[in-house]
Amino acid sequence: MPEPPRHNLPAEPNRFVGRERDLDDLRGLFGETRVVTLCGVGGIGKTRLALRVAAGLVPAYPDGVWLVELARFSRSEFVVQEIARVLGVREEPGRPLLDTVTARLRGLRCLLLLDNCEHLVDRCAEVSAALIAACPWLSILATSREPLRIASELIWRVPPLDLPDMGTPDAESVQLFMDRSVAAGTRLGQESLPDVVRLCQALDGLPLALELAAARTSLLSPGQIADRIDDRFSLLTTGGRTAPARQRTLLAAVEWSYDLLSAKEQVLLRRLSVFAGAFDLDLAEQICAERPISEPEIVDLLGGLVDKSLVLCDESRRRYWLLETIKRYAVERLEHAGEREVLRERHLSVLCELQERHFTTEMVTPDVPWPQRLASLTMSRSLLDDQRVALDWAAEFGNVPLGLRLCSTSTGLLPIGGNLTEIVAWIERLFSLDLTGVPDEQVAHAKAYLAYGLEARDELSRSLEVAGQSLAGLSPSNVFPRCVMHSLMVVVLLRMGRIDEALHHAEDGLALATSSGDTWNQAAGLAGLSAVALTRGRLREAQRHGEEALARARAHGHRWIMARTAAQLGAVAEARGDLVTAQTQYELAVPWLRELGSDLELARCLARIGRVAAMLHEFGTARERLAASLALGRATGQRQGVARCLVGLSVLAEYEGDLEGAVLAAAAAATLRESIGQHSATIRIEELLGRARTKLGDGRTTSLWSRGRAMSPDAAARHVLEGERLTAVRGTVATEPVRHSLLTVREREIAGLLTRGLSNRAIAEELVISPATVARHIANIMEKLGYTSRAQIAVWAAEHAGDSA
Repeated sequence: MPEPPRHNLPAEPNRFVGRERDLDDLRGLFGETRVVTLCGVGGIGKTRLALRVAAGLVPAYPDGVWLVELARFSRSEFVVQEIARVLGVREEPGRPLLDTVTARLRGLRCLLLLDNCEHLVDRCAEVSAALIAACPWLSILATSREPLRIASELIWRVPPLDLPDMGTPDAESVQLFMDRSVAAGTRLGQESLPDVVRLCQALDGLPLALELAAARTSLLSPGQIADRIDDRFSLLTTGGRTAPARQRTLLAAVEWSYDLLSAKEQVLLRRLSVFAGAFDLDLAEQICAERPISEPEIVDLLGGLVDKSLVLCDESRRRYWLLETIKRYAVERLEHAGEREVLRERHLSVLCELQERHFTTEMVTPDVPWPQRLASLTMSRSLLDDQRVALDWAAEFGNVPLGLRLCSTSTGLLPIGGNLTEIVAWIERLFSLDLTGVPDEQVAHAKAYLAYGLEARDELSRSLEVAGQSLAGLSPSNVFPRCVMHSLMVVVLLRMGRIDEALHHAEDGLALATSSGDTWNQAAGLAGLSAVALTRGRLREAQRHGEEALARARAHGHRWIMARTAAQLGAVAEARGDLVTAQTQYELAVPWLRELGSDLELARCLARIGRVAAMLHEFGTARERLAASLALGRATGQRQGVARCLVGLSVLAEYEGDLEGAVLAAAAAATLRESIGQHSATIRIEELLGRARTKLGDGRTTSLWSRGRAMSPDAAARHVLEGERLTAVRGTVATEPVRHSLLTVREREIAGLLTRGLSNRAIAEELVISPATVARHIANIMEKLGYTSRAQIAVWAAEHAGDSA
């Protein structure tokens, strides 16, 4: 007779997808521990993972692996009864059933799988602890929204399935969706992959949600499902008829978890939905502590939500967040409870208070150590998504004073935080609302940061106008923004060529900063004076002011102003021809900008270093720095930065002897600058084209310029960075061999026939092609060689008749 099965595990209903690493690790744990609890939110796949783990452990337990399903029971006394039923144990009169079960298991080497313990968690913990204590060979694998919290328990947090991006589209979540779509009768092709990726990301990699969405593919495409996913609780309602009720819809799965919470845990969970992303305990205490929850209760309640897998956290329990699906549900609960407006207002108010403290510490307070300033900037940046949510609320409900207050203190929204022009949109949106009752001082303060963003957006005239309005409206006691406006006006006026006015503002800003002891703006004012002197050609004066600016910047300690003043000294050194010092000053700024995480400023600095290194014939350094700058420009989507790199690459190509490549890169840069509304004509380009005409001829130079204008920025950059050259000899303009290599075999053949004075028809007859084809080939040859006549081609071909291809 065949041996009876030593388990009661059900057959898998469909293919198990993913989690291979989890399976191996979990099975290995049972050699080290006896109780493992798989914890996770509803729909995360705890049961399916546990069943797969248990199936793999059957050979390790000679007395069996036994599944005890508890979800359908509502009373704690059924826990022991169901274990007994599964094991075939009968109740004895006058003896507690748990004692009988314990006696049955004592001495057996077996595994109990207790599935869905969360609603009976206290009794499950008591029973498990008693069995483990009395049965030395017993192991328990449990699934629950929260841990059992018994001795020797190992808690395994079940994560969502791996999420895809366009670089790794074969992630676990995509595999599951595609597999279940096939089961629903839909075979999806590669063209659906971008929409599937988008859908998996929107559903947090939650297996239940993915399976429900896949079932919808019989009616809707992945793109249509993704477009409707904001209404996920009504859309994802097509679970299998044999599944437990709580798993037939996504809403039921989440409600099952929510209903098991205590009243205060429910209150906290719905209030946590006010956060845009991750949050910390302090923020939760400040915003969510209100009747019926007191601030001291938050830590325990939050810990309970983490234990119940409704709130996720990092390993240090310093940052917390909600899965998007849970957050969507909590938002609905918050609205239903009538708390949305109160929580949003408190969220906005608390962020204003936090940002004012962070801004003051980072920028204004003297003698603050840099690590402390950096910590404030880091906190401001970490709250950026919350700031955006809060500002959106302020605009939607017309709370202009708090909205402007937040805009005026958020370095995360300013260019210093990496966002060039975002602040413009927020302030303009708030200014479009009713400003009645908003203090004039607050409006003037906000205009200071509007002007700052407008300059970054190259709206110079408007930036100057708004900055003037800000200065006129700010009170004398509001020193910091007044100084910032003077420094900004120096930058704008110099860009507009109004040097005398720029000098006036540099002097006024420096005097105001000096009288108030504001070292940040002292450094900025001195840097402005240096820039004015440099523009006037007064290099010694520019050097002196620049050195003083860097000294003041170091006294303040903020890496941004230190990098800016170092770069100013680099520009001064470059202007006087001291390229070694210029390179040293630019390099000085690099680690400061890296520490600051200021990619835009770093890209600009690296491009300057690359250009100077090229002029110093340090071609390896130049190529490395320009490539790094180009990568940052691409990554941040800054076309101006890419254009700046192309100019640097043009310099590099020319100094390496590739004058043709220099023209191509300069032409591509000019086209890119024009596409973003900037003037492309510069003295350097005119000088470059003059040298090219002298060495290459007018026709060839014109042809190269036209080709460069038509090249993509990436192609032009590759031409220089990767050695895709038109010239072959470094240090010389070796045009002829390269011209030969540009021609195809057929074009070289036709050029040779032109030396015999043959007509197009005669050439066509000799090569057995049409005269029109010959004409097209000759036109191509002229464009490639920069010639305008057949005679020029014939002379060239005769001179190079012996050259190899």
